[in-house]
Amino acid sequence: MNYLVENKAAGLGFVGAPLTLASYVVEGGSSKHFTKVKRLAFSQPKIPHELLQTSMAKYIQYQADSGAQTVQIFASWATELSPVDFEEFSLPYLKQIVDTVNQSHPNLPLILHASGSGGLLERLALTDVDVVSMDWSVDMAEGRRRLGPDVAVQGNVDPGVLFRSKEFITNRINDVVRKAGKGKHILNLGHGIVVGTPEENVAHFLEVAKRIR
Repeated sequence: MNYLVENKAAGLGFVGAPLTLASYVVEGGSSKHFTKVKRLAFSQPKIPHELLQTSMAKYIQYQADSGAQTVQIFASWATELSPVDFEEFSLPYLKQIVDTVNQSHPNLPLILHASGSGGLLERLALTDVDVVSMDWSVDMAEGRRRLGPDVAVQGNVDPGVLFRSKEFITNRINDVVRKAGKGKHILNLGHGIVVGTPEENVAHFLEVAKRIR
């Protein structure tokens, strides 16, 4: 992977979390209420637990061996679960992945992102990932308070901000950085760039980010 960017940029890897992948298998794609996977989890919990025994740790190790310098785990649908169900069907498997990768690649930073994670922030940190990524539904200052000063955070500018003026974008960036405080923080959007976003505004976001010290 590094030879593709000639060491001019970081090699970032991506994987889906076990629950997210299992949800796609059971639902047959994305879903609004995830009724099929929830029905299965509550009526026959042994089956989803078997599905959740994925080889994602091996895939992360493969990406690291291929040049990835950081890997982000997307737990896209984890927040469709209540906290108690997250602790049963998601947290143990995320922790298993992190522990396995830490043993083989102790210097590989792992980032965990879960959309709509406001109700689960503290539980996401229990996975022992290096960075908890927050979407824009959580105020950065609140997220920092809840996670504590020692947990690195990523985010969390609303991607919709990039449709506004450059001045507005700059103000929102500075607001997030200020609220993140002096702890470890990776400035980023709270999710991916929305289709139709003006390219010049994406460039402005990057330029402002690079000037911040």
